[in-house]
Order: sequence, then structure tokens, then C-alpha cells
Amino acid sequence: MQTRFPRRCCSSASDRKGSATVEFALMAPLFIALMMGLLQSGTDFAASQQMYSALRQAGRLASQDYSKKLQTGQTANQKVIADIKNQLTASGIDATNATVTITYANGANAGTNFDLSASANDMQYFKLSCTVPYASVNKNGFLPNTTTSMSAAIVFRKGKSILAT
Repeated sequence: MQTRFPRRCCSSASDRKGSATVEFALMAPLFIALMMGLLQSGTDFAASQQMYSALRQAGRLASQDYSKKLQTGQTANQKVIADIKNQLTASGIDATNATVTITYANGANAGTNFDLSASANDMQYFKLSCTVPYASVNKNGFLPNTTTSMSAAIVFRKGKSILAT
């Protein structure tokens, strides 16, 4: 003996009443979290690119002889560090707590301070590094500060070209 179940040809509107609300309540938090994460990742990526841009600009200047462009009492290293911090500030990153270092990139002196003014350093590789507290970058504050700082580094070779006056 077969049991037959009655078939419904159409579900009534009252059977689905409230299902859209339940689906929204389940999916909305996931969607909002995804959007916040995308926004935060985009902000972090933009800040990283701004840091690398500042290092590239300063590195180009540092690789040339621009001693005639220095202010009285200013060293080449001070000029490059000030230029990097100014570029970061102009890009919207608070550079007051930024740490900028200029070190040898390779050889026996790798990691030690590199003097851009020393003629003995001509044709030597140097590394520009910048570290900025993450709070200076994380302005929208959607996600907690899980990272303490953001860093960027780039290597250049000190050349002998003369900057035109």
C-alpha cells in the first residue's frame, strides 16, 4: 500500500513570510565584516605604497651629489631623512614618530650607518628604511591595531652624478 502525500502546487506567501529578514540577519554581519576588511586592506596597501614612494624619491636624491643644495649646518643624511618625513606627511601619514635609517646594504659593514657625504662611499650600496607606527596609518580604525608598525626598505647605489643647479 502506497501512501500519498498531498502536493502543493504553490507555496503561499504566508509560508515565506519573514524568511528574507532571517536571511538578511544571517548574511549582513558577514558582508559588513568583509567590506570593512577590504577597506582596511586598501588603506594599508595605499600607506605602504606611499612609504615606498617617499623612499624612492629620497633615494634618487641621495644617490646624487647635491652638496650645494644643503642648508648651512645640514648633513646629507639629515636632508634625506627630512625629505622622507616631509613626503610622508604630505601623503597623509603622520611622520612625527617615523624612524628613518640609512645603512650599508651589503658587505662587511651591512646594517651599520651609511654616511652619504663621505666620498669613500661612492658607488656603494645603501639601504633606506622607514618604520611608522601603525596607529599613524590606521586612521579609519575599522579593525583593531594588530600590527605595531609598518615598514618599508629600498636599496640604492650612491653614484657620482651631479645635480644640476
